[in-house]
Amino acid sequence: MTKVKKINKNTSVPSVSSVVNIIVNGIARVSKASPSTRLLDYLRSELKLTGTKEGCGEGECGACMVLLDGKPVNSCLVLLGQCDGREVTTIEGINANELFKSFEETGAVQCGFCTPGFVVSAYALLKHNPHPTVAEIKEALSGNLCRCTGYKKIVEAVEKVTSDRVSTWQ
Repeated sequence: MTKVKKINKNTSVPSVSSVVNIIVNGIARVSKASPSTRLLDYLRSELKLTGTKEGCGEGECGACMVLLDGKPVNSCLVLLGQCDGREVTTIEGINANELFKSFEETGAVQCGFCTPGFVVSAYALLKHNPHPTVAEIKEALSGNLCRCTGYKKIVEAVEKVTSDRVSTWQ
């Protein structure tokens, strides 16, 4: 997982408005929001993409996981200004029906709060490694927390996709 530098809450960040060009789920956007706005807040408040959840707000739980240029990042740690000229994919932009179905079939979904983050992390792994080992799956999901299911069913869901897969998917 790409490590994103944590934002120190005591650090002063200029609140000047500037234009940020960003592609979200394949759609080019021009934002006039402050570059110091968290990506998470921009996605949820401005674009109404509420599948990306806010859990801890500190990059520890993975509920806010999105893809930034194809790599999983915690959107609570990324400033909108850091996304200028870059591509963001949220859970709403992921087309992975077999992954969603596998989560459902294996019982990997309980309350559902953490599910989008896990799916984004699993999707990123499977795009780059269509047949990962269990250890690679666990490593890819290590930035996500779940209080309901534990991790066995979630790992099984990702394993099921790899074993059911006949050809690679996008």
